[in-house]
Amino acid sequence: MTHRESRVLRVGALSRVEGEGALHLRVQDGRVTEARLEIYEPPRFFEAFLRGRGHTEPPDITSRVCGICPVAYQMSACRAVEDACGVTVDGSLAGLRRLLYCGEWIESQVLHIYLLHAPDFLGCDSAIDLARTHRQQVERGLRLKQAGNAVMELLGGRAIHPVNVRVGGFHRTPARAELRPLADRLLRARDDAWETVRWVSSFDFPEARTDADLLALTEPGTYAIESGTPTVLPAGATVPSRSFPVRDFTRHVAEEQVPYSTALQSCLDGRRHLTGPLARYAVSGHLMSPNARAAAREAGLPAPGDGGAVCRNPFRSIVIRAVEALYAVDEALRLIDAYEPPGRPSVAVPARAGTGHGATEAPRGLLYHRYTLTDDGTVTDARLVPPTAQNQGAIEHDLRGLIQRELDRHGLPDDAAGLALLCERAVRNHDPCISCSAHFLRLTVEDA
Repeated sequence: MTHRESRVLRVGALSRVEGEGALHLRVQDGRVTEARLEIYEPPRFFEAFLRGRGHTEPPDITSRVCGICPVAYQMSACRAVEDACGVTVDGSLAGLRRLLYCGEWIESQVLHIYLLHAPDFLGCDSAIDLARTHRQQVERGLRLKQAGNAVMELLGGRAIHPVNVRVGGFHRTPARAELRPLADRLLRARDDAWETVRWVSSFDFPEARTDADLLALTEPGTYAIESGTPTVLPAGATVPSRSFPVRDFTRHVAEEQVPYSTALQSCLDGRRHLTGPLARYAVSGHLMSPNARAAAREAGLPAPGDGGAVCRNPFRSIVIRAVEALYAVDEALRLIDAYEPPGRPSVAVPARAGTGHGATEAPRGLLYHRYTLTDDGTVTDARLVPPTAQNQGAIEHDLRGLIQRELDRHGLPDDAAGLALLCERAVRNHDPCISCSAHFLRLTVEDA
């Protein structure tokens, strides 16, 4: 490709990201002048669907946003509605919610690791190709995912779009005896999770570094999953600089519409930011289980929480996801061991006028919900800020820097297929959930 040529490369129906989007890359005089992650999937209108509904309905409605992480939407919705109604869910019910969320973390992180992301590091076009060359590893991943699904099926009623969650708790809670077979399965899954960390840590990782601010929830004494306080670790820093209440989320995280995307993009106090495993591990990795911390050390991840180095290479996010899956198994076993059946499956959440806020850590990052209710519980306003919308700006910026370094080393290639693959790999680092479908359709390279 010469500087006078324009070239269009289309990569059709790549089924290793969730949703429909394209990437537009402009190169002029050897410089990357523009990198756009173009999400063109039609708007989903969930916020509009919620207006006029009763205050008990958001968990069931919003779980349909995503078939991979429905629990994240349910838990953020529950927390926001309960906050508006002045209700706190604690004790065994809170423990069951965290246990259900652990099931989602296991199945979602493992799905990404084995079926979406690992093929990039092993020269495979798909998980099917990976199964041909690494059958034992793929079978291990499927066993792990099935363990996470089993948690969701027992507590949620089914693995996809659970039906047992409600505002205030659950429709039904299990007896201790029902959890024993689950514990046996998770004990076996723990070995698979350890081996997953060892496996992915052996991959070759391209050099890359994100300079975005990192945003994740923090919770005293534990690795934040289903609750917490938004906490910021600035670019270049090794320890968090500030936190703010969940109710102030939209004062700090501002969304805007860009002309080339149907999804909103976000900034944090006017700066690029990134949510997800890199952020969570950087701010709270020291609060993981001993097993998970040992696995992280063995995998070569820096020890967080002591002011030392911070892992900012998005390609190594697959290692952190594996460590998080191991942590979720450990945490699920701890919660099962400590479980005492509650006296009732839910607490009353009487309607009242007000605005409530909720945030949890979906596998891909921080997910925020806000609802305004009338005195009879009717939803008059809803706001959902998913992690992928927050991450888009950082993804685009990191793509620009990554491709520029590639051009500086090797120049603009005549065959752009390798460049396209590198772009796709960089996007898949973040496991973007564009929607419930799975297409990354087009890369356009312009050489002006």
